[in-house]
Parts: sequence; structure tokens; C-alpha cells
Amino acid sequence: MNEDVPTLFEWAGGTEALNRLTQTFYGKVFQDPIVGPVFKNMSPDHPAHVAAFIGEVFGGPKTYSEEHGGHREMVMHHLGKHLSEEQRRRWINLLADAADEVGLPDDPEFRSAFTAYVEWGSRLAKMNSNLGETCDPETEPMPAWGWGVPGGPYKPPSEK
Repeated sequence: MNEDVPTLFEWAGGTEALNRLTQTFYGKVFQDPIVGPVFKNMSPDHPAHVAAFIGEVFGGPKTYSEEHGGHREMVMHHLGKHLSEEQRRRWINLLADAADEVGLPDDPEFRSAFTAYVEWGSRLAKMNSNLGETCDPETEPMPAWGWGVPGGPYKPPSEK
């Protein structure tokens, strides 16, 4: 892809949009009987940290890596949580609802990339959560998500 193609971070609306997303999302999570208990002791900064993580994964600033420990730290937060498939699916649905509510782009290309990352990341989180304290995430690289496979058929709407 050429360098004029925006990152998913840029297309989503940047830091402000991702902060709106995670604030709205965690408001839904707190009220949810399935995933709410998992987050009952969450710090007030958690939504901003998750927004920074998603932003970095989507090609934005490396804030999460520089200030919060990178992917290794995200993996560590999930160890021993024993997340269920029902919780994983509810998490995805609430995040998709929040994305609609805050007005993230709804073009098929963006939502396909967004949903693919959420699906992949939530499955990884569930897997790590069930490893107990035996996982050693030292070598876990920060994921980097884009519009699709390099050279693949997916391009942002402005590139069609």
C-alpha cells in the first residue's frame, strides 16, 4: 500500500474517537451481568489504557508500549482470569454496540478490520486467561493491525 493510505487509527478518528469508544464500552460492561464481574475492580484509567492499546495496534502512537508495558503487560492482565466463551462473545458484542453508538466509521472495510482484530484479540485474551500463571509473555510482540493482508483486496474506501 502507498503511504497516503490512512492507518486504521487515523480512519477511526484517532485518540479522541478511541477514548470515546472505550468510555462508552466500559459503561456498558459495568452494567452487564456476564462481563461486568470481570471488571469490577478495574481502575478508572482502564478505558484510556485500552484506547491507547487499540490505537497502537491500529497504527497510532506507541503510547501503550512506552507508558504501560506493551503487549506483554496486556497479556499479564489476562492471566488467571479464566474467561469463558460466553464472556468473550459478550465483550465483542458490547464493543461493536459501543462502536456504533460513538460513530466509529461503519464502512465495510474498516468494520471488517476492526472486527477481525477484536475477534483475534479476544480469542488470544481468553486463551491467555486460562493459562493460569504459567504463561511467559516476555517475547510477545505488540500486534500491528491494518486494512488486510499486504497486497490483498482490502483498501480503505477512499482508495477504491
